[in-house]
Amino acid sequence: MNLIHDENGATAIEYGLIAALVSIIIITGLTLLGGALNTAFSSVGNTVQNAA
Repeated sequence: MNLIHDENGATAIEYGLIAALVSIIIITGLTLLGGALNTAFSSVGNTVQNAA
């Protein structure tokens, strides 16, 4: 009967799902930002190179 009322496993699974969701959001954000950052750094690099 104690197994029916034991919710420790469910809590661990919920934390695992939350961690997975946060990881997916972070990876997606970095992927989207990566292209913009690459463009910005390339622009700055070209400006510095042309100034020299």
